[in-house]
Amino acid sequence: MNADQPSPQRSSVAIVGGGLAGLAAGSALADAGYQVELFERRPYLGGRASSYELPGTAEVVDNCQHVLLGCCTNLIDFYRRLGVEQQIRWYDEITFILPGGRSSTLKPGALPPPFHAAPSFLDSTVLDLKDKLAIGRAMMALAPKLPKDDGEDFLSWLLRHGQPQKAINRFWMPVLVSALNEDLDRMSVRYAAQVFRESFLKSAEAGRMGVPSVPLSQLYGTAADYIEARGGKVHMRAAVDSVRADADGVQLCIGGEDVHADYAILATPFGGVEKLLPDGSEAEGLRNQLRNLESSPITGIHLWFDREVTPLEHAVLLERTIQWMFQKSKILATRRDSAPSGSYLELVVSASKTLVEKSRAEIIEMAVRELAEFFPAVREATLTKATVIKEVHATFSPTPGSDAFRPSQVTPWPRLFLAGDWTATGWPSTMEGAVRSGYGAAEALTNSASNANRFLVPDLPAKGLMRLFG
Repeated sequence: MNADQPSPQRSSVAIVGGGLAGLAAGSALADAGYQVELFERRPYLGGRASSYELPGTAEVVDNCQHVLLGCCTNLIDFYRRLGVEQQIRWYDEITFILPGGRSSTLKPGALPPPFHAAPSFLDSTVLDLKDKLAIGRAMMALAPKLPKDDGEDFLSWLLRHGQPQKAINRFWMPVLVSALNEDLDRMSVRYAAQVFRESFLKSAEAGRMGVPSVPLSQLYGTAADYIEARGGKVHMRAAVDSVRADADGVQLCIGGEDVHADYAILATPFGGVEKLLPDGSEAEGLRNQLRNLESSPITGIHLWFDREVTPLEHAVLLERTIQWMFQKSKILATRRDSAPSGSYLELVVSASKTLVEKSRAEIIEMAVRELAEFFPAVREATLTKATVIKEVHATFSPTPGSDAFRPSQVTPWPRLFLAGDWTATGWPSTMEGAVRSGYGAAEALTNSASNANRFLVPDLPAKGLMRLFG
C-alpha cells in the first residue's frame, strides 16, 4: 500500500442507494475493513426488490416477484455472505400452461448438457414437432458462442432462423420477455442468447429456479445488520441532494448538511445518478451515455381467493396478458407453516407497457378473467383482496446497441464510482447484474486505494458437451 493512501481500516465509503447494487458493494467493502455509510432515501432496503405492508390488511407484498437461476453465481454468493441462502426455495421444473389447461413441464434428465432437458422438451404437448425441430436448430445456433450485439433485434434473428409463430409465442417469448423485461423486437440478440446459453444449455444446475421464501425487504434488510456489525452505518430516509468530488474525497449534501467520505459509490437508478453527478465538463460524456438508456415496466398483480385454485406453486401462462403465476401461499415460509386459509397468488406481466395507463380495476378484472382460463376453479372462488403494483421504470431496456451507453463502475472522478444493473456488467437488468455491479464497484474502489480485493465470483462452468464451447 502506498504511504500516502489511507489504510482500508481508516477509509470511509459513502454509498448512495440501498438497492441490491449498493448493498452488495457495502457488504463487500465492510468485509474488507472499510468504514461504510449507506444512505437510502426510503424507509426500507432492497430498492426495486422490496416489499411493504398493504394498507388496511396484515398482508406484506413484494413490489414484484423476483426470481433467480442457478447461473446467478454472484447473487448466490451475496446470499451466502448475508447468511440468507436457506431462504431461497429452489425448483428444477417449470410448467407451461395454455388457456384451457393443457400443460407441459420442462425439467432436466439424464442426458449431458446441452441435451439434459431434451426428453421433457420433446414430450411437450404445447408445441408440435415442427416447432420443436425449429427451436432445436436455433438453440444449436446459439450454443457455440455468445454473439456480438450488431444492432439486430432478437425477433428478426428468430425469423431469420426459421422460427414458426407458435414456437415464438409459446417458447421464445414467454422465456425471454420474463427474463429481459422487453419485447422481442426491442431486445439485443446478445442478451437473448445469453439467457439461453447460461440457463438452458450450460448445465442442469444453471437452469434451476430460485424464489425467495420470505418478503424481499426481510431478505435484504439483513444487509443492514451485516454492515453495521462490521462497524458501518445504514441511514434510512436519508436522501442525498448533491455530490461533489475532488482528489481528496467526496462531499455529499444530505438534508442540508455536508457529509465527507474518502470514497463514494452512486448506486441509484440511472435517472437518479444523472441528477447527482458533480457539475463540470467531465460529467457531460457520462450524462450523455445515461440519457441514451431506456427503461421498461413490470406489473405485479396480487390476488387473494377464499380457496385454493391450483395445486401448482408456479407456472408460465401462455398466450395471454398475464405471463407468470406464483402461488405465494405455498412459497412463503410463513404461509406454508400455518393452517391453509384460501390462496394468495401473484401474477407478473413483464414489459407491461399496455398496462401502465390502465386502472387498478381494469387490470384486476383482466387478470381474474384470464386466470380462470388456466385454472377453472377461479370461477367458483371468491376474490377477497386484490392489489396492483406498477414498477414503471423497473429495468433498463436491453435494446440492440444499448451496451455502448452502459458506463463502467469507474468515473472521471478517481474517488467516485457507480453501481447498478445498468452499468457495464455483461449481464442484463437482473438481480445478478445488480450484485455484479456492486462487487465490481467495490473492486474498482479497492484497486484505486492500492488495496486490491477480489469480490466477483466466476460463472458456473459448462458441463457435458457444452464444455466444447466454453
